[in-house]
Amino acid sequence: MSSQVKHPVFARWVARVAAKSEGTEEDDLRRELLGGLRGRVIELGSGSGPNFAFYPEGVSELVAVEPEDYLRAKAVEAAGDSGRPIRVVDAVADALPFEDGYFDAAVAALVLCSVPSQPAALAELRRVVRPGGELRFYEHVAARSQPLSALQRGLAPVTQRLAGGCRPDHDTAGAIEAAGFEIERYRRFVQRSLADALGAPRILGTARRA
Repeated sequence: MSSQVKHPVFARWVARVAAKSEGTEEDDLRRELLGGLRGRVIELGSGSGPNFAFYPEGVSELVAVEPEDYLRAKAVEAAGDSGRPIRVVDAVADALPFEDGYFDAAVAALVLCSVPSQPAALAELRRVVRPGGELRFYEHVAARSQPLSALQRGLAPVTQRLAGGCRPDHDTAGAIEAAGFEIERYRRFVQRSLADALGAPRILGTARRA
């Protein structure tokens, strides 16, 4: 149940980082992630709601899923301030309380590293997105080269325990394809900030539900 998702210290750090990222290059990445979305959209693990301001007018309904109490409360505030049709719900990635094919698109932004099971979370996203619908993703992933990949693997148990379940050593693009999405485009890049050191490689792109 979502009541088991409690990371009070990490949640406050995440909210602070999100607030400090406003007006930086992160804004451009979020615009790229969300541009052109239309219809009903689900955002998995919305955190404090830093993406809300960047959803285009074509989104008729946005459901933001956030199981962590502190972050969900911040997301509710952000949703109210946005003036947009945003509903924040308490649910977990592997048990989404929505009917099959309800959404036109799903968004996963810096969350698939921290779900208990990527296959389970992606299977649920595929279930609730209509055939032909989109998955927009923006995630930090495993490095391809040493020594960072070895460092990610070695520290994964530590980050998982201290950073809200985060494991930055996933092949997330591979997991997206294995779940039944066809990746249409994505790019890989590196963030240089100290806070992103362990999860520096990122991917940003679009997949479609097969």
